Amino acid sequence: MKDAGIGLALTVGVTGVLYLVWGPGAVLAGGAFGLLATAISVVAVALLKRGLRGTYAQTMANWAMGMGLRLAGVLAFVVAVKWMGDLFPPLPTALGYLGVLLPLLFYEMRLLRNDTARPTDTG
Repeated sequence: MKDAGIGLALTVGVTGVLYLVWGPGAVLAGGAFGLLATAISVVAVALLKRGLRGTYAQTMANWAMGMGLRLAGVLAFVVAVKWMGDLFPPLPTALGYLGVLLPLLFYEMRLLRNDTARPTDTG
């Protein structure tokens, strides 16, 4: 749950900057996609933690699922900007998503650094 708290704090920070730069019209876009990035990161970390308890193949499969979720977020961005461009202007929406997702992605690397007791892949 620490990831969710960090994601929410990043969302508030990024949304505040978007408000200062683009005004109130950017708050919905930045906030919505910041929250989406937070949710994706929380699920991806849970998948990775579950995978770290298994074999190397299981770890990589769970890592790939997390990356697939992040790609789905990019597709959600494209859909939102294309069909609801008045509510989701491209730049504030992208900054809301990436401004939260990328720091959380780097923060996730601590799991791999702290993992010292990985079972070996037997097959």
